[in-house]
Amino acid sequence: MSLGAGILLVVIGAILTFALDVQVDWINLVMVGYILMAAGLVGIILGIVLIARRRSSSVTVRSSTDPATGERVDRTERNSSPPPPAI
Repeated sequence: MSLGAGILLVVIGAILTFALDVQVDWINLVMVGYILMAAGLVGIILGIVLIARRRSSSVTVRSSTDPATGERVDRTERNSSPPPPAI
């Protein structure tokens, strides 16, 4: 669920809970609104966590000695893009 979908669920849930004054016999719209708002908040939190995780980076430094020349070789690798999410 994306961040926008979570916000949309919160908005729809708030409309159902606070703005509508309709009574339906077969469903409680206030409870449905609260459930949608809770699901939207969970979606927003997960979206923020995934965005923060996506922006992390790692640096790997490897040092070794070249056997032919005897020189020290330092190699630095930077990885700022995460691997694609597993589905």
